[in-house]
Amino acid sequence: MTLQQAQQQVDEWIRSTGVRYFSELTNMAILTEEVGEVARLMSRQYGEQSFKESDTGRALGDELADVLWVLLCIANQTGVDLTAALEKNFEKKSIRDADRHRQNPKL
Repeated sequence: MTLQQAQQQVDEWIRSTGVRYFSELTNMAILTEEVGEVARLMSRQYGEQSFKESDTGRALGDELADVLWVLLCIANQTGVDLTAALEKNFEKKSIRDADRHRQNPKL
């Protein structure tokens, strides 16, 4: 599935099942919540935090997909073509960071 297809599929689902998009600000808050859920799971799976009973059954892939879903919603409702935006971002990073990482002694 391409980003464009994902944006279209999310839009179709919102319009048929979700009734309408939440407001942009509500979706920004939801995105923050979802990223927090990823952080919580990462800190337990890869960090020093211990799992709690409420963490049972949570999968990193599912939590990341939740983040992507809300990001796709925000892109749709603000008119952002994520394919074009990502391509432009690659160009920016390729120019800006052409040698930066190779010259980083920390890497």
